[in-house]
Amino acid sequence: MLLAGSDGIHAATAYPHPCLLLDTNGIAALKSRIATAAWARASWVELSNSVVRALNRPIELPPRGGNWSHNYVCPTHGARLSQGKQLAKWEWEHICPVGHHVLHGDPSKATLDFDGNAIAGIHGKYAQEAVNAGLVYQVTGQQRFAQKARDILLAYAARYLTYPLHDNQGKPGRGGRVASQPLTEASWLIDIAQGADLVWNTLSGEERKSLEDKLLRPALDEIILPRPQGIHNIQCRRNSAIGLVGFLLGDEKLISIAIDDPANGFRKQLEKGVLDDGMWLEGASGYHFFTIAGLWSLAEAARNCGINLYAPKFQAMFDGPLALAMPNFVLPNFNDSGMVPLQNQSDLYELAYARFHQPAYAGLLAESDRRGQLALLYGETAPLSKAASTSALKSASHNSPASGYAILQRGEGKDGTWLCVKYGPHGGGHGHPDKNTFVLYARGEVVATDAGTHAYGSPLHRDWDKTTLAHNTVVVDETSQEPATGKCLAFGTERNVDYCITDGGAIYKGVRFIRTAAMLTTNLILFIDQIRCEGPHTLDLAYHQMGEWKTNGWKASPITCSAAAGYSRLQQTFRHDSKLATSTFKTRLNEKLQPSITLANNEPTEIVTGYGLLKTTEDLVPMLLQRRHAQNTAFVWAVALDGTAVELQVSGAQDGSGNSVELSEVAQVELKAKGQSWTILANPSQRAVKLPEKPGEMKQAFLVLQSASE
Repeated sequence: MLLAGSDGIHAATAYPHPCLLLDTNGIAALKSRIATAAWARASWVELSNSVVRALNRPIELPPRGGNWSHNYVCPTHGARLSQGKQLAKWEWEHICPVGHHVLHGDPSKATLDFDGNAIAGIHGKYAQEAVNAGLVYQVTGQQRFAQKARDILLAYAARYLTYPLHDNQGKPGRGGRVASQPLTEASWLIDIAQGADLVWNTLSGEERKSLEDKLLRPALDEIILPRPQGIHNIQCRRNSAIGLVGFLLGDEKLISIAIDDPANGFRKQLEKGVLDDGMWLEGASGYHFFTIAGLWSLAEAARNCGINLYAPKFQAMFDGPLALAMPNFVLPNFNDSGMVPLQNQSDLYELAYARFHQPAYAGLLAESDRRGQLALLYGETAPLSKAASTSALKSASHNSPASGYAILQRGEGKDGTWLCVKYGPHGGGHGHPDKNTFVLYARGEVVATDAGTHAYGSPLHRDWDKTTLAHNTVVVDETSQEPATGKCLAFGTERNVDYCITDGGAIYKGVRFIRTAAMLTTNLILFIDQIRCEGPHTLDLAYHQMGEWKTNGWKASPITCSAAAGYSRLQQTFRHDSKLATSTFKTRLNEKLQPSITLANNEPTEIVTGYGLLKTTEDLVPMLLQRRHAQNTAFVWAVALDGTAVELQVSGAQDGSGNSVELSEVAQVELKAKGQSWTILANPSQRAVKLPEKPGEMKQAFLVLQSASE
């Protein structure tokens, strides 16, 4: 790639300033918003007061660049650290919330350079101060605020090239200068460019040249432009940094790279990165919004300069999460993501509502305090309706083949029952080996959870999050699944029972795993997990249910698990007697929610209970493991949210010649609970089989609900 500035020739356009965060019309609208909306006025007072307090504070830049945020974890407990009191110049205490012990930084090793994380925060704070001071200048016209922004910018122009290049592992010669990676450097440069734009007209030609030659172009040429990453959330952030500098300097080449590069540009990111259901291709809710956060600043700057990047696929990125959310408006923690409350993303929806005017977005905003930066800069002042958000979230079962989510949903409002089976694309570097896993929500609580993610510098990310055992799916021979893309074989409703049948894809060589999930009522979910292998294997079906185990009546003996990935992290493990026709286990989430797990022991099964991990090594979640040594098998089990006793009987079927069909191909399950009964035949291969209740009739359906009493 020909880097900006390498030939000394730049096609130039003189864009009026400001033009990045706001243009002159945007400044006028901001003034009006402050004058007419109480929530905007409150935000403005808070922002302007912070700028006033900083006016006389000396600018003292750190002596070096910052460390990677994912290194800021306790090496013992895997927990995020918090910054304590300052000990000396550029040295602080760092506190683990689990062991409550105090750590000290070691700059010789990136994973222990905790002071470097504090320094990263200071660099980010200065960049934001430049933006805030520039905004106050634009609204008030007072030169003292422009001077503050100018002083910060020129201080960095004088210092930037003296900061050594370093990466996330502390290795020199690559990475970033103020940060340890191009992603964070780009995020910082976006703020720097926006701050410079707001005071650009107050700078002399020499000062502008200093910023361009000593900071803006070196950051692009050395760090952000080289080695583009294709369709990726990081490239979205890089594009914004490139494009904003391009608009600031009037460099059409940079603008073209940022927006129209055929492999990496903004338009290509939307075209290839946004799936048909509006979700980002990496399959992690947190990265979905991280990507939006990387896109919007370039879209807004382009809009101010006469280029419309608010395309339908950009709008779809705001629509998609509304369909994926649980009934409590929270997105599941699949792949490298934690749980993501939509309310926490309301500030991004402020911009979305201003540009797309969808009523569903207004519903989210009506339930927020509207105190974010985007609300202040772009928020609509007309009255908002709370009802819109509730109506926008789908309350019925629906399948999303693009992302690979099959959602079964019964009941209304936040007390409804919601099950999401994940079968779709792996998600690239942020994907987990977890095909056919699921998250279960009911009565305002997550009942069955996913592993989610820890900080990437934490050993728990490698030893737990990225193992198949940490998810609600099958593990073969104690090894994690291969990256794979599954498919939904069937999805529908039969006699008021919602169901999905999903194939995990090529998760192991010679292994096929098909999961049938049926939501019989708002309290009862049945799972039929059929596995066929080319040879015998050890098959572990893992399930993680929130709360704590209720151990009354247990007949169990303690065991020690193997040292295999994931297994070594299990705690308090016990082996149970599995000679009964069914085995039932319960966890206690709270007084009102104590769901039961009933297993059909139709084949020899080793049952193990224990605890897996959540946020730290001390934050535990009950785990149940069904182990079989088999070539072909079918695990049949049910979750009763009301804790009721469930009876399960499993039987096979016959083909047209009267030969028995293995349960791994066709399984018939009779389930009884609280005086109700269902007989369900799971037939994912669509074999022609005889139904016991109708001996003369042959069926080839994926799923047959032969009888049900409601």
